[in-house]
Amino acid sequence: MIVCHCQNISNKDIDAAINWMRAADSAALITPGKIYRALGKSADCGGCMPLFLATMRQNDNMEVPMNLRTLRAGPTQDFRDERRQESN
Repeated sequence: MIVCHCQNISNKDIDAAINWMRAADSAALITPGKIYRALGKSADCGGCMPLFLATMRQNDNMEVPMNLRTLRAGPTQDFRDERRQESN
């Protein structure tokens, strides 16, 4: 099925690009822009983005790599303790 009519990109093209990127780097963050670049194309009107993203999400290789899943659960910075002391 054609996903992007402007650039003639199919769901198979998107899947192939995702699979290629994941095979090359298991920790790669895959974005629509990276897929366009991997296919040697660029986004045009953006009308395909909802379908493009839905097609990306259906690929099994879009799963977040195991070593990156715990990053969000890490400690957060609390800036309240870092306030500058006012001087008079």
